[in-house]
Amino acid sequence: MANHKSSIKRIRSNAAKRLRNRYQAKTTRNAIKRLRSTTAKAEAAPLLSKVISMLDRLAKKNVIHKNKASNNKSKLTKFVNTLA
Repeated sequence: MANHKSSIKRIRSNAAKRLRNRYQAKTTRNAIKRLRSTTAKAEAAPLLSKVISMLDRLAKKNVIHKNKASNNKSKLTKFVNTLA
């Protein structure tokens, strides 16, 4: 167990941040799955902008790497563009 007051506080804050990061990352992954399961372009286009926004937010806060976010955005955009 940590002895310093600041380290105890740091443990608490890290646990809270970890929960928040896991929730946001899982929500984004679910949104990506939902986007990949769509078949209509009209349905996928508004969903794509929301997913891109979520990915950018995760990359900005270093929850995921910026290159991973970029790769996901690229692949999802290509996927939406191939839809009829």
